[in-house]
Amino acid sequence: MIRALTGFSTRNPWKVIALWAVLGIFLTALSQALIYRVTQTQSGDFLPAKYDSAAALRIAEKRFGVKPDANAVTVLVARADGAPLTEDDHRRVGAVAERLGRQRVQMPAPKEDTPSFLIEDHSQTPAVSPAMVAPDRGFELLSVQLTGNSGDPGLHDLYRAFRDRAKEEFAGAGMRTGFTGGLADVADTAEAEKTTQTVVGILMVGLIVLINILVFRSVLAAFVPLLAVVIVGGAAAGAVVGAAKLTGIKLDASTPSMISVVLIGIGVDYFLFLLFRFREQLRAHPDVPARAVAADVSARVGTAITSAALTIVAAFATLGTATFGQFRVLGPAIAVSVLVMLLASQTLMPALLAVTGRKMFWPSRALKREPRPGTAARIGDLVARRPFTLVLASVALLGALAAGLIGIRMDFGQGAGTHDTPAAATSAEISRALPAGVSDPATVYVTAKNGRALTAAELGDLPKALAGVKGVGQVGSTTFNGDLTAARIDLYLTADAQSQRARDLVSGPVRDTVARHTPAGLEAHVGGTAAIFADISTAVDHDLRIVFPVAAVLIALILLVLLRSLLAPAVLMAAVGLGFAATLGASALFFQHLLDKPGVNFVLPLVLFLFVVALGTDYNILISDRIREEMERPGPARAAVARAVRHTAPAIATAGIVLAASFGSLAVNAAPSTQQIGFATALGILLSAFVLSIVLVPALAAILGRGTWWPVRPGRHHGRHHAGPTAPEPHHDRVSVH
Repeated sequence: MIRALTGFSTRNPWKVIALWAVLGIFLTALSQALIYRVTQTQSGDFLPAKYDSAAALRIAEKRFGVKPDANAVTVLVARADGAPLTEDDHRRVGAVAERLGRQRVQMPAPKEDTPSFLIEDHSQTPAVSPAMVAPDRGFELLSVQLTGNSGDPGLHDLYRAFRDRAKEEFAGAGMRTGFTGGLADVADTAEAEKTTQTVVGILMVGLIVLINILVFRSVLAAFVPLLAVVIVGGAAAGAVVGAAKLTGIKLDASTPSMISVVLIGIGVDYFLFLLFRFREQLRAHPDVPARAVAADVSARVGTAITSAALTIVAAFATLGTATFGQFRVLGPAIAVSVLVMLLASQTLMPALLAVTGRKMFWPSRALKREPRPGTAARIGDLVARRPFTLVLASVALLGALAAGLIGIRMDFGQGAGTHDTPAAATSAEISRALPAGVSDPATVYVTAKNGRALTAAELGDLPKALAGVKGVGQVGSTTFNGDLTAARIDLYLTADAQSQRARDLVSGPVRDTVARHTPAGLEAHVGGTAAIFADISTAVDHDLRIVFPVAAVLIALILLVLLRSLLAPAVLMAAVGLGFAATLGASALFFQHLLDKPGVNFVLPLVLFLFVVALGTDYNILISDRIREEMERPGPARAAVARAVRHTAPAIATAGIVLAASFGSLAVNAAPSTQQIGFATALGILLSAFVLSIVLVPALAAILGRGTWWPVRPGRHHGRHHAGPTAPEPHHDRVSVH
């Protein structure tokens, strides 16, 4: 199958390239048009229905008309001269708020060259209502709701249009304004990060190009892989978005960026694996047509690439078993994307090699001479001579980093970042006069079990009991829906809604109080941001216990099939397991102990497991496959290991740096959770490449010798190897390359 695909692609390269170009352009446009229509940003919507906060969300939507994509904005209104608000001021604030709530906010005019199918009209009339007045009457708060995907730049533009109108209206009444919470935080952070993200993207691409130029001394080898990956990445994103649109599945807002980072990393990796082997065989067979070499190299390396890609697919596909919807949609989406990249590695990449041939490495003269033994050769010789020493040193290093797991804590905070934005300044001003959770209250919803109407008297002393809970700064007045079938009680906590203290408060004392003081015949559920993330923590903990073992078993099965051995997969799984523990431990040491953060982000263990174990296994598969190939040749096993490291270490090192740079670009993001994922994943990839794949795994293979491949040991049938290169037969255009 692999040889058939690569053979067809190298025989018909221009047809394959043209097909991928058309697909890439079309599917890229499709993904841009639909991406914000198939993603959702409300984390609570990903929770299973059995959780308390999910039940509260259903009541809010069904009984109180809260829209699933509603985005709250808190507006601070104060006198421009800083004096306390008077009764006349309150009336003026109310009149302006009423006016704003009746005026439709129009989307700003799009750029003239923007295609119509890319434009979604977010124009709407905002819901504006009074919230509360500061105790010192220094300001009044208004609550505003705008509907739409909070990650959509179009909705950000609409929010800014509303903000500018509100500022103008209140300025006319002698008032100043501030905006914070929800959509205001997201829009301000996106605006503050825009330049940084652009610069980081340019630097990442520049770094990848620079690395390729330094390694291959070639212009084409520097730019062709990146161009190919961009085309395939667009096709993969379009495939995922299109599938989500057809099935009605909502993706998490982080999915598109995650797909982009993953595909850039592994796509360039796969192309590098092919380029290194292609250059090696062109140098070894100077008289053989480049197209024949491309066909055979693509088929040979394609086996390892296929197995490597399938480990990633298997690992991420296991997320489909998760109960938390954010994981359940992220896993299959990335799995589909990797399958698209795998198809490209069997078709587009071989076609590009066939078209460019030896020109791929112009103007370098490396094809005309045998390279001098370099660092990779010296490392290979060292691994062959001192395998026991290197195993002990590697295990000691990884073990020391893994010690950071002692006392590790999970942090479920969703901090918006460290930017000094107008929204952050307004939030700080509010928190100096009111409870920290005033702009994002916890909410208790009460309904009758038989669905009948309620009265205030029936709620008994529940509001009073909630007011007595330590950590609840203020309890709002009880609000009933239109037909009196549901009641709502807002709780303004003294802790920020996204903090660990708020989650502990809601999941503990608040829910305990609700359970004790809800009258018989009534049901009560606690919702809000703090409650949602408290339940997410429970769901994630449950999912980790399922996903980890299932993914490990699937990866082990793939290794068994690829390596045709019982011992080798066990060695690789033990190595990547130690690498995972070291990466997570190092992350805890850095963030929790050195930077004094509350802990490591709650999704980090899962993300690291999937990326470091799955992507790190790529490199182990590549080196193991080459070690087995070299052991098929006559001679000592340790000499085979040295040759394998010499030929493969440069590809692994280059690919590891490129992939680490791709993930490391996330570390400059303002969101603390994304920073941790970027830092930790980049570190894990570097450990996988430079410690596990180049040192530890080859050293273990040198110690175990051909017994590594028990029960089927390589090297028993040496007659199968050619004494030297041979020209291909015209009818099948192939060459033997080993």
